[in-house]
Amino acid sequence: MSRIGYKVIQIPAGVEVTATDNYVVVKGPHGTLEKQFSDLITINQEEQQIALKRANESEFAKKIHGTTRALLANMITGVTEKFSRRLEITGVGYRALLEGKKLVLALGYSHPVEFEIPDNITVTLPKNTSIIIEGIDKQVVGEFAAKIRATRKPEPYKGKGIRYSDEVIRRKEGKVVS
Repeated sequence: MSRIGYKVIQIPAGVEVTATDNYVVVKGPHGTLEKQFSDLITINQEEQQIALKRANESEFAKKIHGTTRALLANMITGVTEKFSRRLEITGVGYRALLEGKKLVLALGYSHPVEFEIPDNITVTLPKNTSIIIEGIDKQVVGEFAAKIRATRKPEPYKGKGIRYSDEVIRRKEGKVVS
């Protein structure tokens, strides 16, 4: 039973939501998001609230009830206050720099690692060892941050690599010589 799916979504001022045949368009101050949802979920919009109902009590309908509500709430949150992920780079000689629409990382490899920045994302570098990724789509922001982190995951002995700013790396003790 989904408890999250039954929660009503409040639409803040300045956000316009239109839902026709489970195709939802959310317009806000930061941009527009569109998504097609399953026909097993009915989207009811009344004034500044959205309620979701299941068409039947099948197992799949129960599974996607809460997921649909969370995706819709994230769309509304994204167009009002952007999502962001912050990455920290740790290691001697490890750094990042922006070259137009490319993020170039020096991570101890024999070559620089380059990432093409998607159109709906902004990347800023407050320092050359700190990356801030912002956008209105939570999935795209998280996926881009995960791709960057996957190029050099933090290792447990010295802590070198790329990590999320709120991530804690459990350090291991090195080899002990007696």
